[in-house]
Amino acid sequence: MTTPTTTELGHRSKQPTLVEIDGFRGRLISAHHADYDIARAVWNGAINRHPRLIARCIGVADVVAAVRFARDHDLEIAIRGGGHNVAGTAVCDDGIVIDLSAMRAVRVDPAHRRAWVQGGALWGDVDHETQVHGLVTTGGIVSHTGVAGLTLGGGVGWLMRKHGLTVDNLLAADVVTADGELLRASEDEHPDLFWALSGGGGNFGVVTSFEFRLHCVGPTVLAGPILWDANDASEVLRFYRDFVRDAPDELGTVVRFGTAPPLPVIPTDLHWRPVMMVGNCYAGPIEDGERALGPLRVCRPPLVDLVGPTPYVGFQSALDSTVVHGWNYYWKSTHLPDLSDDLIDVIAEHAFTCASPRSYVAMFHLKGAVSRVAEGGTAFGNRQASHAITLDAVWRPGEDFATRDTAWARGFLAALGRFREGVYVNFLGGDEDPGRVREAYGAFVYDRLVDVKTKYDPDNVFHNNQNIRPRLSHA
Repeated sequence: MTTPTTTELGHRSKQPTLVEIDGFRGRLISAHHADYDIARAVWNGAINRHPRLIARCIGVADVVAAVRFARDHDLEIAIRGGGHNVAGTAVCDDGIVIDLSAMRAVRVDPAHRRAWVQGGALWGDVDHETQVHGLVTTGGIVSHTGVAGLTLGGGVGWLMRKHGLTVDNLLAADVVTADGELLRASEDEHPDLFWALSGGGGNFGVVTSFEFRLHCVGPTVLAGPILWDANDASEVLRFYRDFVRDAPDELGTVVRFGTAPPLPVIPTDLHWRPVMMVGNCYAGPIEDGERALGPLRVCRPPLVDLVGPTPYVGFQSALDSTVVHGWNYYWKSTHLPDLSDDLIDVIAEHAFTCASPRSYVAMFHLKGAVSRVAEGGTAFGNRQASHAITLDAVWRPGEDFATRDTAWARGFLAALGRFREGVYVNFLGGDEDPGRVREAYGAFVYDRLVDVKTKYDPDNVFHNNQNIRPRLSHA
C-alpha cells in the first residue's frame, strides 16, 4: 500500500495545517520548508509568487494524485516543467504547483528515430541523449528551456525550417486531464486532444511524456554568429532580407540587435558594443552550408565572423549565459510579414534605443517547413509569417532599468503595429490583453481550441497559462 506524503500546508500569514496527498510519493514543499523560496523561483526573476504547496512529482501517479488533490481542495493549479516561461505561468499565488522538474528522463530508439521525453526535461537533456546517435528534433535555442512549455506552444528553433516546428515532430503525448485521468493522445487516440496539444499551450492538462520523431543532424554542424556594427544594421538587414528569401531550408537564422554579449567566443574588445548579430545553424553537410552562407558573410565587412564547424550540443547552449535564471525579463512580440524597407526602417530606428545593456531584439526567420503545414494542421497559428520578433527587456536584480526598458518594449511593439501578423504564444508576457491569445492562433484555430477545451477542461481548471476559456466558464 502506498503511504501518503505529508507536509504542513498554510499561507505564510496563517497557521500551518498538516496535509496528506494519497498516493503521492514525491516531495511536498510549503512555506515552512527551508528551501521553499528556491522551489518557488522560476527563470524570470521578475515573477514573485507564493504558492501554498509545491508538489514535486517523481512519476505519473504523483501527477494524477496532485491534480485530484487540487480539485478536491479547490486549489489553483500551476504546472511547472522547465519553469522558463517569461509570463511565469509555472507558479501561482496561494495554490498548488505541480512540479515535474524531477521527471527528466529521455529514452532514444535510434533504429526507429524516436525519443520519449518526460515532462520535466530540458532541451539540454534531449540533445545530450539524442546526439550520441547523431539525431535531433527541433528544440529551442537555449539549452535550459523546458521541453514541455516549448513544445506545447509550438516550438521555434534552429532546425524548424528544415524539419518543422517541435509540434510537427510530436508523435504522441501522455497527459493527465482535469479530472485526473491519464490519456494517451496521438493521431489515433484522442486525436482532438493531440491536435490541441500541438500548439495550444498548457490549457488541456499536465503532459507527463512526449514522443518525438528524430532526424539525422550533427554531432557537428556549421554554425555560429556574424557580427556587424550597429551603424550598418539597416544596410545589412536589407541584404539579409533578400538573402533569406532564397536560402535553403537547412539554414536557420536568428537576428539579434543589441550589445555584443561577453561570450568567450566573441573578442573582448567587442563586448557590450552595439551590434547586429546574425546567428546561423546549417542542418546539412558542412560544405553545403559554406556555400549557402557565402553571400551573407561578404555582404559587408563584419566585425567578426564566428561561423565554423561546431558541436551541435555546444551551439545549443552557447546563449545560455545571456538569459540567466533569476534575471528580470519583460517581453513583447509579434509575427511579421516579409521585411519591407519601411519595416526595416522601424526596426533600425528602435532596436538600439533600450537602456539596459542586456536588453535586445531577436528576430527568428520562419518559412521553409514551417509554412508548408496547412493552417489548422496543428494548433500553431500564423504559419505564413516571415519572421517572429521578440523585444526583450532584460535587467539584473538591483539594476534600475525596469521602467525605461518595459516602456521601450511596449513602444517598439506599438511602432510595429501596422506590420503585425499574429504572435507566437510562447513569447507572450504576463500583462497581455486577453485578445492577444486569439491573435496568436487566428479565429479558426482559436475556435477549434475552445471546442477541445470545453470537452476536456470545461471548468477551466488549467487556466494559469495563456488561457483559452471554455464555453460558459466562469473561472
